[in-house]
Amino acid sequence: MRAADVAQGMNMALRSYEHFEAGAGRINLERIHRFADVTDSDPHAIISALSLGSPAFAVRSADNKLATILMVVLQEFDEEVGDAMAELDGRTIINVFTRALKDLAGLAVTRDAHAEAWLEERRRRLVTPGSDDPSADDEGG
Repeated sequence: MRAADVAQGMNMALRSYEHFEAGAGRINLERIHRFADVTDSDPHAIISALSLGSPAFAVRSADNKLATILMVVLQEFDEEVGDAMAELDGRTIINVFTRALKDLAGLAVTRDAHAEAWLEERRRRLVTPGSDDPSADDEGG
């Protein structure tokens, strides 16, 4: 999207948006959420990217909304568990989150490998110029 389009979508003057985009001024959560709405990105990933020191995290999470999903799940956990959450020890929390995130990472890698294998297997069946396909020699079809 062009900066002017995003600025318009956020109901901001172009110069104000450019100031916001440059990271000048104080962090404004309302603007981050408006920006995410206009660009269909993940506002919680943008905020988390600041804490992680990884702007790439916001880009990587833009389509799948990973950080927003995490916040929704945490909100539901808070509602369901309530005060009992305080009884969980740090080691258990670390182990559970580490295992879950490793599982997600494994799925991402497996999916990519599966997609590559699927494409490679089927790509070989396509007819390419210069192949031994007899119909390739037909001039009139």
